[in-house]
Amino acid sequence: MSAHDADGADGAEADVVVVGGGGAGLAAAVAAAEAGSSVLLFEAERELGGSTALSAGMLTAAGTAVQRELGIDDSAERFFQHYMDLNQWLLKPGLVRTFCEQAGPAVEWLIGLGVRIPARISHDAHTPGLTRAGVEDVWRGHVPADQGYGVVQVLDRARRRLGVEVVLNTRVERLLVEQGRVCGVVADGVEVRAGAVVVTTGGLAHDADLRRRHYPAADRSGEDLFVVAAPGARGDHLRLGAQVRAAVAGDGWGLLLPTAYFQRMHHWQSGFPPVSRVVVNGTGRRFMDEDASYAVSSGLIDAQPGPVWMVFDETARVGLPPGYAHWSAEHVEAEAAAGRTVRAGSVGELATAIGVPPAALAATLDRWNAGLPATGSDPDFLRHRSLAAKSAAPRPDPVARPPFYAARFLPAELVCTHAGLEIDEHAAVLDDSGVVVPGLFAAGEAGAGVLGARYVGGGNAVANAVTMGRVAGRSAARPPC
Repeated sequence: MSAHDADGADGAEADVVVVGGGGAGLAAAVAAAEAGSSVLLFEAERELGGSTALSAGMLTAAGTAVQRELGIDDSAERFFQHYMDLNQWLLKPGLVRTFCEQAGPAVEWLIGLGVRIPARISHDAHTPGLTRAGVEDVWRGHVPADQGYGVVQVLDRARRRLGVEVVLNTRVERLLVEQGRVCGVVADGVEVRAGAVVVTTGGLAHDADLRRRHYPAADRSGEDLFVVAAPGARGDHLRLGAQVRAAVAGDGWGLLLPTAYFQRMHHWQSGFPPVSRVVVNGTGRRFMDEDASYAVSSGLIDAQPGPVWMVFDETARVGLPPGYAHWSAEHVEAEAAAGRTVRAGSVGELATAIGVPPAALAATLDRWNAGLPATGSDPDFLRHRSLAAKSAAPRPDPVARPPFYAARFLPAELVCTHAGLEIDEHAAVLDDSGVVVPGLFAAGEAGAGVLGARYVGGGNAVANAVTMGRVAGRSAARPPC
């Protein structure tokens, strides 16, 4: 469908035009329509959903009914303090406070629309309920039934019910700007006039040039880098924003998940590494809880001397569950046979092969085997707490049965980028002088300032998309003075 198909003639009009049909765009469209606006949504791909549809759909939020039913005392203020502290107060407090205050109501809004988030404890990102999403002080990860796809389907049903028209497979070319005010868009050569435009086109992960410019850390992983963001994450928000000298915030920030070098998909497709594993740095020493949240684990890896290795043994390899693309006994065997995963008959030989001191690696494994496997406690890195949160066995196997394996472990799974159009607490876009661009709003990865240098944990991006998308839709329906 093209813009011509949607309206039949040039000069189409809508109260609000939304550019991008992922979680943020759908939330913006539904919110604007609920406020009484006519809404037209453009999506560059052949279907709605964007990166939200590919995600687990988890939303981090505070002060929700789900938390209250589980007896968890939480508040937006507590969430705000934690969020800002984790990001070292590098973010604008006013915008982050709005996000923290509105994330809980956004979750309740989704539940009211039909998203199912049961009031029960979940021990992972795929079982509906409340889970530990990151390094938060209380559990805030709201896991919906049917994952991100389910969230998208619920928003799409609301969009249809409210009469929001969607134009698929149509990439917006530019903004219409008159006397400094954004008054519509051009798509397929068709001018569509609007009272306000909301840009929700996602990030820039799939544009190599923009990635090098705005998130160069991603390219440090070289050929091991793989992108799990939706194909539409091509930086359109930056190209559109450049028309109105929009300020760019979030440069250099994004989310890279630590993975073994051979992973190429989301973990629910690639599989999961064995519980009995030890991560060591270039000196052969352990330096982290192997189940640490990706809110902090990539930073821990980046701070280490030399390459980082995931070490495990034959018991761990043969115990991997079947059916996964990469973390299976057969795939690890194939990688070892090809010489890409290091394999050795003794700990000393393995240490030599990966270039770490043999005595240090032996001492590290001896301490590991005397800790969690023997006592169920990890006095150094408190991994027993992470395993308990996952409802995993408190005493994993020792790493003791040859042959031994070492796979390079590095931040290489690019999930989202944080460089986008700078927004204020109303999701209004600011120009490079810090002044609101009349008629232009942004949200999700396209609207920068909520996702910071430290990703707070699972659900941060989806909560940002839905929450700030909702804020943007409401603001676009009633533009602030």
